[in-house]
Amino acid sequence: MLRFILSCLLFFSFRLPSSSARPAPYALRISCGARKNVRTPPTYALWFKDIAYTGGIPANATSPSYITPPLKTLRYFPISGGPNNCYNIVRVPKGHYSVRIFFGVVDQPNFDKEPLFDISIEGTQISSLKSGWSSEDDQVFAEARIFLMGGTATICFHSTGHGDPAILSIEVLQVDEKAYNFGQGWGQGVILRTATRLACGTGKPRFGEDYGADHWGGDRFWNPRRSFGKGADSPRSTENTIKKASVSPNFYPEALYQSALVSTDDQPDLTYSLDVEPNSKYSVWLHFAEIDATITAEGKRVFDVVINGDTFFEDVDIIKMSGDRYAALVLNATVTVSGRTLTVVLQPKAGGRAIINAIEVFEIITAEFKTLRDEVGALQKMKKALALPSRFGWNGDPCIPPQHPWSGADCQLDKNTSRWFIDGLDLDNQGLKGFLPNDISKLKHLQSINLSQNSIQGGIPASLGSVTSLEVLDLSYNSFNGSIPETLGELTSLRILNLNGNSLSGKVPAAVGGRLLHRASFNFTDNAGLCGIPGLPACGPHLSSGAKIGIAFGVSLALLLIVACAMIWWKRRQNILRAQQIAARGAPYAKKRTHVSHDIQMSRHGNNNNHGQARTAVENGPSLLS
Repeated sequence: MLRFILSCLLFFSFRLPSSSARPAPYALRISCGARKNVRTPPTYALWFKDIAYTGGIPANATSPSYITPPLKTLRYFPISGGPNNCYNIVRVPKGHYSVRIFFGVVDQPNFDKEPLFDISIEGTQISSLKSGWSSEDDQVFAEARIFLMGGTATICFHSTGHGDPAILSIEVLQVDEKAYNFGQGWGQGVILRTATRLACGTGKPRFGEDYGADHWGGDRFWNPRRSFGKGADSPRSTENTIKKASVSPNFYPEALYQSALVSTDDQPDLTYSLDVEPNSKYSVWLHFAEIDATITAEGKRVFDVVINGDTFFEDVDIIKMSGDRYAALVLNATVTVSGRTLTVVLQPKAGGRAIINAIEVFEIITAEFKTLRDEVGALQKMKKALALPSRFGWNGDPCIPPQHPWSGADCQLDKNTSRWFIDGLDLDNQGLKGFLPNDISKLKHLQSINLSQNSIQGGIPASLGSVTSLEVLDLSYNSFNGSIPETLGELTSLRILNLNGNSLSGKVPAAVGGRLLHRASFNFTDNAGLCGIPGLPACGPHLSSGAKIGIAFGVSLALLLIVACAMIWWKRRQNILRAQQIAARGAPYAKKRTHVSHDIQMSRHGNNNNHGQARTAVENGPSLLS
């Protein structure tokens, strides 16, 4: 897997005007690959550039559909850059959001015109592009309703080997906290993926912006459906005001209810079918307003709603249930689908015909549990410290979506804490360089580490001794140096320890060597400086690290004393030589004074000879010798 960390950390808190007194929702629109901000007609929505984003390759875009935003650039992600590539948008206020991603086609020859890839939001896969998506208007984008409670929105694109993912735009639009509350099971751990959204009886595709809808609705796209089949229905429309439409929490546009499809006398049942994922749950939202001028009172149109053969709503009377003509009515049902088709049938019971204005179908997806934050951070630091090749694609969450885990990292789910953890690293012979960081000890659940046959340098982290679950540690054939940490002896579960083919030195710690008695398999060969266990050279007197430091300090102090004594001796010698030189220069004058003194003393001896000769040298005074 490959790169990429392209966490460009974009933050643009664009706020849209609101038609009500309620504060405008957070809204962020990104024009992928753009070098400047742009506005697009007809509403002149603002799209921010992503020039600061460093992943992938910007290119000119070809729009696969007329509903695609009229943007001129996109960003594509070659497989050489890794299978997992992400936008990590930060500083997103906590809340409920509609996230929409439009796909594009690279406007260059020899590029795949319909790349196939997967899309995930916050680690949960929401879409997998299938062949033919570029020719279906409602398949040129992926959309989901999701709670973002961590301050970020991580949107990832996963290569499947069928062309390079190409992204035209990303939208993160805040919606009402209770939008699309389908009842039991709804909440922060649930994602609603848009399967389809139809506006019936019209031929005009529209977004919420085109309808002039409330921004808290999330600028939904409504795919027009003029008919469900030849001769099966006929359209209706009105310009009358529709009551109870744009109300909390879903804020549907009023114009949505001003067109409809009505069944015919020849085919009284109104039927709509949709291809879906098997063994999944779907939330179905059916929209009604009695806009047919021929139906003027309660009881004039009554029908049942049957979904996949089960009757979910009986005796639906729109006027009765909504309270009036030209008033919106919304019915919601949760359906478990075992096959690949979801079929909605409106079966008339009175009035002879059924009517429908709009249909929404969402796949109910349980959000994936995330990987422990400390372990994600530890792997990111390892990625940097080991200069992990970009082809690994260590971006997003290591363990989710489960369809696209990080290459070289083995994951397990702790059902008690509902968190994923890393229990194995298998990165042998991958061209790794750099060093092994101390943060590897934060992977507390590791049972196996295989980093053999790389070019990793530096020491073996002593912190590895705290990973008590470790059973296999293979660091062979690298460039590790220094001594074997004594803390490795604390790995009581260790069965295999391969440190051969490195540049380790010193005595193998007794606690580590002792593991051999517990039937552990160790290999320390091809380390010229190791000693102390059978199969390795014998060690000399072994000194502890503290003793070695003490000896080094003592030797250094002795050298300083020797140098100081030598300096003192040299200075005394210089002073003596200087004194002798001064004495030598004054010798002639001293000799002359000596002769004079001698003459004086001889004279004194002659004059006083009669006073006795018993006087000592002291009495005679000092003797001046030349």
